[in-house]
Amino acid sequence: MHKPVLLNEVIKYLGPKSGDVILDATIDGGGHAAEILKHIMPDGRLIGIDQDIRFLEILNSKFKIKNSKLLNNLILVNGNFRNVDKILNSLKINSLDGALYDLGMSSIQLEESGRGFTFNKNEPLLMTYKFPLEPQDLTAEKILNVWSEKEIADTLFRYGEERFARRIARNIVERRKSHPFKTTFDLVEIVTKSTPRKFHYRIHPATKTFQALRIAVNDELAALSESLEKVWKFLIPGSRLVIISFHSLEDRIVKNFFKNKEKEGDAEIKTSKPVTPSIEEVSSNPRCRSAKLRAAIKINNK
Repeated sequence: MHKPVLLNEVIKYLGPKSGDVILDATIDGGGHAAEILKHIMPDGRLIGIDQDIRFLEILNSKFKIKNSKLLNNLILVNGNFRNVDKILNSLKINSLDGALYDLGMSSIQLEESGRGFTFNKNEPLLMTYKFPLEPQDLTAEKILNVWSEKEIADTLFRYGEERFARRIARNIVERRKSHPFKTTFDLVEIVTKSTPRKFHYRIHPATKTFQALRIAVNDELAALSESLEKVWKFLIPGSRLVIISFHSLEDRIVKNFFKNKEKEGDAEIKTSKPVTPSIEEVSSNPRCRSAKLRAAIKINNK
């Protein structure tokens, strides 16, 4: 299993117990799922969703090897969590005792997917979580080679908070006239040339551009907002919603969602401030350093 972020905190705030029906909306490498399953045995069910069918195949194989009994309590679904209502309805699941959203990318996606999530490898400019892809699916390559300069600049600024968005977009459009973008290194080269050298030392100069394109390709923020509203309707009073985000745009959506539900009298927020990883966890897993966990209990069922 991949190393799950804030595992103890997830179990604390989610509070899974025997017989519960729990949703893991981003099951990914299954680190959180494995621990949740232990708590809901023998009669509980865990529904795990992922857009990449290869993750589900790997996960199924891992659970068979590690503890085949867990598979009796696990339902794996290939899909987008923005369609959580359709997924649960298709499984004839009318209510949930808890739900978990871990919005971070796994090391497998970064290092092994070959879909252009990392600027450290020369890979195709896909940046999509979905697999397999269909011809009409949006990719980073399509954005860079087709979208207008203004659309690209707005995307980099809105989703990456990139201060040099307009300069980068201008150079992208100029470059593609003679050399269309094909790989991540094509993009890294342009971003590096478009940003002042003094900004190259704290973080990689392409970090914000890659984040922005990934969010745009997967429509991540809209998908999250839609999914939270939908999953809330399946939660019963007393059930818990736990969300781990990794950048300010996601965290803002989660924070505002919980606040709105609290104002409506539907929720009790359990994290007045986001829970973050300990120094020890960051030391052993540096990629978790930006993680923020927020949790709430549903107290009403209008």
